[in-house]
Amino acid sequence: MPRKILVVEDNEKNRILIKDILLYHGYEVIEAENGKIGVELAKQHLPDLILMDIQMPVMDGFKAIVMLKDDPATQAIKMIALTSFAMRGDREKIMQAGFDDYIAKPIDTRKLPEIVKKYL
Repeated sequence: MPRKILVVEDNEKNRILIKDILLYHGYEVIEAENGKIGVELAKQHLPDLILMDIQMPVMDGFKAIVMLKDDPATQAIKMIALTSFAMRGDREKIMQAGFDDYIAKPIDTRKLPEIVKKYL
């Protein structure tokens, strides 16, 4: 049974790229275009891993992770932030929010499978 990964990303091109890479490596992929839908799908599907953009409309990644970490059903799911934030202190802010790791954009397509495998 393939491992389920929820990709929460508002940019459709990024979502397609990530999905294609993950499918190639044998993962099942669930997609959401904002944090609100991402939280709903996480509770419904209980994925093995969540890749979550930080800046999104409707609900950003910071609000979404709070909701997921506050829910006993989803709090143990590993979560990796996807972000274009690269300023000093951004990594610390992301990790303090509860993310297990973060991937900077643009996404390195060779490193993505390695990082995913590390958390599964």
